Amino acid sequence: MAGKILAVILVASGLLAGAAMYYLQVYGFYDDVTPEPFYDVLLQPLGDHDPQPIGYHRFQAIDAESSPIRYRACFETDMEPAKLAQAFELSDHKEPRNAPGWFDCFDAAALGAELEAGTATAFMSVKNIYYGVDRIVAVTEDGRGYAWHELNNCGKKAYDGTVVGEACPERPDGE
Repeated sequence: MAGKILAVILVASGLLAGAAMYYLQVYGFYDDVTPEPFYDVLLQPLGDHDPQPIGYHRFQAIDAESSPIRYRACFETDMEPAKLAQAFELSDHKEPRNAPGWFDCFDAAALGAELEAGTATAFMSVKNIYYGVDRIVAVTEDGRGYAWHELNNCGKKAYDGTVVGEACPERPDGE
């Protein structure tokens, strides 16, 4: 009898721990981002200038302090990707990171397909928004926009433990 009780306790503990880990990964650490006009949607101009805001509406975003790459945002814009491409730096990132299923405005698979098909264009938004992390913004032909964070070359090196090298900026204290 004591063995059955112990087995039930072990199974129940495992199920509870699994449910807690699932909740924390999918829901627990995310916060809604409060919109900040003239800061939410920035693009990197051609040349070496500070990122510039573009017009947008219906902005919604989530982020988490637990990781610099958990940021996801959706918005709408009246700007056309072809005109934006004439003034702003394009990005090679064509595979957006998945968002939690409950953040339904951001469908990474659909956006990735649009980027591959050429009906959406990816732009560099902010370089090193966190050390080794760039913000990428994609705009579709029908005016939907998306943003996410992606590791840059310095971030990939820094987080996998290889030597960063001289091409990367110094890592800030505490990171």
